Amino acid sequence: MSQTEFDQVTEEVKNLKSKPNDEEMLFIYSHYKQATVGDINTEHTGMMNFRSKTKWDAWNFLKGKSKEDAMKAYLAKVEELKKNTEYKRNCI
Repeated sequence: MSQTEFDQVTEEVKNLKSKPNDEEMLFIYSHYKQATVGDINTEHTGMMNFRSKTKWDAWNFLKGKSKEDAMKAYLAKVEELKKNTEYKRNCI
């Protein structure tokens, strides 16, 4: 996957017809960060900030995953979300 293709897919996420659920958003976030930054490079967040801790843990879980593999997983998830959104829209 080229950087241009990845950039296009990241724009498509912003235009999904329905908002992904929390688990899907966490997957998208963590794989985006791994694809664009690589292994996590920030300190662990405080335990009291549950949202930040959850995002940090999800990204940290991907430690060692290549940027290319993270891009591929990101693309696959976005394609799945687009299909599910289209299916839901056609059923309504």
